[in-house]
Amino acid sequence: MQIVTNTKLIKRNARIGQITSIVALAILGGGVYISFQMPELFSVSLVALLAGLILSQIGMYFGNRWGKSPRPDEVITKGLKGMDREYTLYHYTTTTYHLLVGPAGLWVLMPYPQVGKVTYARKRWRVKGGGFLQSYLRIFGQEGLGRPDLESAAEIRSLRQSLTRLLPEGSVIPEAQAVMVFTNPRAELDLPEAPPLPALPIKDLKDFLRQQAKGRPIAPDVLAAVKQALPQE
Repeated sequence: MQIVTNTKLIKRNARIGQITSIVALAILGGGVYISFQMPELFSVSLVALLAGLILSQIGMYFGNRWGKSPRPDEVITKGLKGMDREYTLYHYTTTTYHLLVGPAGLWVLMPYPQVGKVTYARKRWRVKGGGFLQSYLRIFGQEGLGRPDLESAAEIRSLRQSLTRLLPEGSVIPEAQAVMVFTNPRAELDLPEAPPLPALPIKDLKDFLRQQAKGRPIAPDVLAAVKQALPQE
């Protein structure tokens, strides 16, 4: 399997996360100081605390994706180790963060680091359990699952538009699919209802894709054209 990674973007965003987090702490500290030492400037302290909270969330967003190791791209790469040489894995080099192109077709890989019991019922995703720390993070720090169906549809649409621009006029634009990948081994999937897109733990991703390839969803010439159009390094 070939791997194409935008290392410059990873380093840049990791740096953004570090700087934003430091600035957030400084602003929060200033807001707390003003609230205690200058109560007459309560409105100023309130604005500072709000700004610090917003910046801390931004810093956490960047830090979780690009600042902490193993990063999502590292976990996915490790989980797909041993895939056939015909596959190419793209990290942060296309319109979607993680894209796998190969005999199984085009797959948008959507990583989720959640810990605990993950359920899908009544058209809603929920995460429960994982201990006190995880419950705290879900309230104050960790992102929720959101609407993976809408997010994946947007990413697939963006990818298709990109391929339409990159491939020669009249080329076959292959359909892309998306899969939710839970990257933490402590995530437990309980799906009483079939979700709108496949959802599985990282340990099952390789077998899932190999099974998909058996149906030969993409012609060799189309696969070659897509790889040629996408970034090479």
